Amino acid sequence: MTLDDLARPETPESEAPPTPAPSEPGAWSALRPLVLRLHFYAGVLVAPFLLVAAVSGLLYALSFQAEKTVYAHELEVPVGDTALPLSRQVDIAREADPDGTVTAVRPGAEPGATTRVLMTDPDVPEGTSLAVFVDPYTGDVRGQLPSYGSSGALPLRTWIDGLHRDLHLGELGRNYSELAASWLWVLALGGVLLWAGRRRKNRRALVLPERGPKSRRRTLSWHGSVGLWAALGLVLLSATGLTWSRYAGENIGTVQDALGGATPTLSAGTAPSSEHAGHEGHQGHGGGQGHGGTSPQGQDIGLDKAVEAARAAGIDSPWISVTLPAEGKGYVIKETDTQFPVELDSVAVNPADGTVLDRLRFSDYPLLAKLTRIGIDAHTGVFLGLFNQLALAALALALVLLILWGYRMWWLRRPGRPVARGTWRKVPVALLLPIAAATAAVAWFVPLLGASLLLFLLVDLALALVSKVRARSRTA
Repeated sequence: MTLDDLARPETPESEAPPTPAPSEPGAWSALRPLVLRLHFYAGVLVAPFLLVAAVSGLLYALSFQAEKTVYAHELEVPVGDTALPLSRQVDIAREADPDGTVTAVRPGAEPGATTRVLMTDPDVPEGTSLAVFVDPYTGDVRGQLPSYGSSGALPLRTWIDGLHRDLHLGELGRNYSELAASWLWVLALGGVLLWAGRRRKNRRALVLPERGPKSRRRTLSWHGSVGLWAALGLVLLSATGLTWSRYAGENIGTVQDALGGATPTLSAGTAPSSEHAGHEGHQGHGGGQGHGGTSPQGQDIGLDKAVEAARAAGIDSPWISVTLPAEGKGYVIKETDTQFPVELDSVAVNPADGTVLDRLRFSDYPLLAKLTRIGIDAHTGVFLGLFNQLALAALALALVLLILWGYRMWWLRRPGRPVARGTWRKVPVALLLPIAAATAAVAWFVPLLGASLLLFLLVDLALALVSKVRARSRTA
């Protein structure tokens, strides 16, 4: 039995078969077999990649709360009466790790939260900082852990994130997640079309699964109704996942730049003397930002006064990150509160006298840059906090169930009448040509989708040739 032997229309055994196409005039009657065949092949062949992405994504969504439990000693301390100056806390972190170089500081945003002093250290992986956790009230060092990314992921969440992103296989492994993201929106939208296009006596069955004994009919009902509810979220996950993928991500970035949606950057500039301190423009692409630095005169107002200057300039969120000065640059103080309403403003402060060198407000971002940032934060579970993480977990669980139900239907429908090959020939030319053009454009824009689609077509062609050879041998 081949894949094609199982690719028949999804008609439950207890239902009468659909009426012939002539009684269903319109484009959908001709297009449905083509969509069904694509949905089947993509579902069977891509589902293993989607299953891995869904399970690892579910673990990642739950890792935020797990992180708080596993690293409670490093993250939480008893609330004291007064907090030590940030500069003193940084000195304590330097004493704890004299071989490290302090790059940034993240003060605790809530009472009882430790201060993270981020350092470069030869003992941590490239692209990762060493976080020294300091009790802001007593100055005790609560621990040292590698910290990764703008969200400050600790080892547990970092490991799960790597599993979800590339299976810990590096650049080669990124192909798996991009392939899954490339097909997720196709399967979700195709499934919605197939489910909504079915004829049913009860409209309730469109949005709510049917009850009854275990059967292919009930499995299909759960697969269709849950898929309908989850479709929008799955499409958004697919789109945001592709944003930073290896191949499609480059195309998305190019289009975003061409449309004027590049993420602006904060320029820390060269810190001038106090008489000539001023504002500099923020131009460029990529969401990176300048690092601070000592003034040409070697003066430095210190970390605490730099934060005070930023507060006076409008950085009022308790969630901030302070990047320490590099040579000839300024302090960079940025808000890091990604929960709604988003507070992501940032300023560069002259270390010589505390004047503002540059200011970048999130409200000044181009619309596409805002949507990209919010979309990525939502995908990574930091946009709306716990609600965001629960929503991601629900979507991941829904995707796991959809895949398992899909494979169950595949198993239960054997042996069956397959969807006939050559269904594209029945599609009107006026509809077929735009579909072909759109498919070619999408295949170019999302390369792994195009390559795998071509592979599906070659497999289908090979199965067709095998069937013809077998048929001729039987008639010979």
